[in-house]
Amino acid sequence: MKNSRLLPKFNWLQNSELQKGDWLPLLLLLFFGVYLPLQAFIVLALKIWQLEGGFAWEVPLLMTIHDTTTPTLDRLALIFTQFGSVKTIGPIACLIAGGLFFQKRWRSLVYLAMTLLGCGAINLAAKAHWHRLRPHLWEGHILPTDFSFPSGHAMTSMAFAIVLMVLAWRSRWRSAVVALAIGYVVTIGWTRLYLGVHYPSDILAGWMLAIAWAIGISLFVKPVAAVVSETVAEIAPKQSNSQGNSSEN
Repeated sequence: MKNSRLLPKFNWLQNSELQKGDWLPLLLLLFFGVYLPLQAFIVLALKIWQLEGGFAWEVPLLMTIHDTTTPTLDRLALIFTQFGSVKTIGPIACLIAGGLFFQKRWRSLVYLAMTLLGCGAINLAAKAHWHRLRPHLWEGHILPTDFSFPSGHAMTSMAFAIVLMVLAWRSRWRSAVVALAIGYVVTIGWTRLYLGVHYPSDILAGWMLAIAWAIGISLFVKPVAAVVSETVAEIAPKQSNSQGNSSEN
């Protein structure tokens, strides 16, 4: 009986009926985490479709960033940008997936797979649809062969960062993971602009689409709720046993 009283208190996301106090944070997350980013992506996508050359402010911004180039920054940009690539994130995600598998955190594992694989599929489909060519404003670098909008590095890094934040949200590492994730996403975005392989709107669109997708999937799969319910399920029997022993004594 004590277990049944404990579980609903923490595991509201898995209940068929939400308590009144739980609707507000859910609706806020849905609005700010899914609806607004998706609307921002749609606005950017429609503008890019109408304006073949992009926004008027994009080329001046890229040239301003290019004016800051140094040999040291060139090397750093080339190194850091690899951490936003599927070739780098893929193996790291597989290691995390292996850890989740051995811990039997099935919902977290499904969330990781659905978010990253779905993000990659969406990016490929979006690039094939919009067919936006990459900027070619200066010599000295080799442009990727695929299309530009939205940025695959921006989408992948943002989706990966959100996955890490969601998985660490109930842990003591939450603040550190959030801070590192923000720095990581911004750094990857900067490298793509510094190298001149994306327009700023490519980066913004990639971020917005990844945020909407990753948070939307988290509301569907509910990985955090699963971690809480598993933790409570483990703690509750211990509490009942200890209380039973104390009453006998």
